[in-house]
Amino acid sequence: MAMTPEAKVKKRVVQQLKELGAYYFYPVTGGYGASGVPDVVGCYRGFFFAIECKANGNKPTALQERAMDNIRDNMGITWVVNEANMAEVGDALKRWTNYKISKLAGVQTDE
Repeated sequence: MAMTPEAKVKKRVVQQLKELGAYYFYPVTGGYGASGVPDVVGCYRGFFFAIECKANGNKPTALQERAMDNIRDNMGITWVVNEANMAEVGDALKRWTNYKISKLAGVQTDE
């Protein structure tokens, strides 16, 4: 069975998260779960992240945008990842957590 374009994006994202040793999972929505939750949710170096995977130019729904806004309002980070940026997730997550850790420690950075 052929893999969908979005499944390819998810696979590449998860590969990078595994390489980092990040904790992550795919939330199940429907029933008792919340709708609009991003595709991949996790934690890396003490920071919460959520990733919405899209392909073929698709954009997050209004419900997904609200969920990501809520996560950002609570100091988590979110990304919409597609074919164009799917290879950058691991490096971006490392840069972001290094920046946040340096800020918490009071270290001056150029970023």
